[in-house]
Amino acid sequence: METRAGDPAAFARFDLARVPSPAFVVDEAAVRRNLAILKDVRDRAGIRMLGALKAFSMWSLGGVVAEYLDGVCASGLYEARLGREEYAGPDGKREVATYCAAYKGEDLPEILRLSDHVIFNSPGQIARFRPILDAARSDGVNFDIGLRINPLHAEGEVAKYDPSQPHSRLGFPVDQLKAEHLEGVDGLHFHNLCEQDFLPLERTWAAIESRIMPHVGKLAWLNFGGGHHITRADYQRDQLVAFLQRIKAQTGAELYLEPGEAMALDTGILVGEILDVIENGMPVAITDISATCHMPDVIEAPYRPAMLFEEEHGQPTRLGGPSCLAGDIIGDYRVPGGAIAGRRIAFLDQAHYSMVKTNTFNGVPLPGIWLWNSETDQLTEIRRFSYQDFKSRLS
Repeated sequence: METRAGDPAAFARFDLARVPSPAFVVDEAAVRRNLAILKDVRDRAGIRMLGALKAFSMWSLGGVVAEYLDGVCASGLYEARLGREEYAGPDGKREVATYCAAYKGEDLPEILRLSDHVIFNSPGQIARFRPILDAARSDGVNFDIGLRINPLHAEGEVAKYDPSQPHSRLGFPVDQLKAEHLEGVDGLHFHNLCEQDFLPLERTWAAIESRIMPHVGKLAWLNFGGGHHITRADYQRDQLVAFLQRIKAQTGAELYLEPGEAMALDTGILVGEILDVIENGMPVAITDISATCHMPDVIEAPYRPAMLFEEEHGQPTRLGGPSCLAGDIIGDYRVPGGAIAGRRIAFLDQAHYSMVKTNTFNGVPLPGIWLWNSETDQLTEIRRFSYQDFKSRLS
C-alpha cells in the first residue's frame, strides 16, 4: 500500500534526543487541527461524527476528542468500556457505537449498558440474542440496534483490506437484505473504505442506493463507517458535505461517519535508534524499532513508512528490528547523515494503527508514549513500559 500521509509538519523542528528510544511522540496541536476539520464537516453537513478507537485510542486525549466529536465507535467490550470511561465528555453524553463481527453472549449485557448503538453483523445474531436484548430493555437499558451490510462493491486498493472482498465476513450481503431482516432494527451500517477520499464513498452509495431506499422509512439512522481520509490535504471536503446533505434530505435519516485515521493523520512519529550496522551486499542496520512489534502494518499491508528527513540520493541502508524474526524488516532507506550506530531516526505518521497494534513478541520492549504540543513546546511523558508489561501478558 502507498501511504498518502507523511508530512513532517512541526516535527521538522523536534529534537529526537528529547525522548528515550524507542518512543511514540504525538503532537496535540496537530490532533486538534484534524479534529477541528472533522467538526467543521460535521457541522456543515448536519451529521454525527464518531472517532474510531480501533485506529487511534490514545485515551489521554479522550477529553480533547470529546471537545470536537459526537463520540466514538468501538469494536467490542474493551473499546466500548474505554469509550464510555474516557471519551464521554464532562457531561457524559458523548455517544458510543459498538460493532463486532460476532458478539459473545456473556459480553453482550455489559456492551448494551455501555453503548448507545449496538451494531450486529447479521440478522441471525440479532435473532439469537433477542432474549438478551429484550431483557436489557426491560431493565431500563437504552440502546439502538443496527445491522451492518456488505455493499458487495469493491473499492479497496489491497484485497485483504477490502470489506467487499469475495466471501467477506464483514456485513450482511446487501443483495440478501429483506424487510423482515429489519424488524426491530434502528439503523444500517456499512464500512467499505480504507484510507480513501470521497469518490469511493460516492460510488459505494450509488451501488447500494436502490437496495437501501425501499427500507429507509423504517430507519432512524444510516452509518457510513470509516476509512474516510477527510483530514488529508487533497480530500474533497466540500463535495462530501454536499453529498451528505443530499443523502440526509433524500432519506430523512440521521447520518453518521466514523473516521479513525483521519483523527491522527500526520500527528505522530516513532523515534528510534540505530544499534548496529553490518555489510551484507548492502549496508544493513539493526534498530530498536521492530516492524514486527511496533509497526506490524509494514509487514501485513505491506507499506513503506516515510522517514523524517530521508535523503534523496546516496546509498540506501536496509533497516530492520532487533527481533529474531527474519522478516522483521522495515525497508531500505537513505538515512539522514548516514547509518551509524547511535544515530536517531524517526518514522512519520505513526500515531494511528501503529500504537494500537504494538506487541511484545520476542521480549522486544514497547515504545514509550509522549505527548508534545508543537505550539507551546510542552513535552509530557504519558507512559513508559517495563518488563512487568511484558511479563503480565504471559503466564
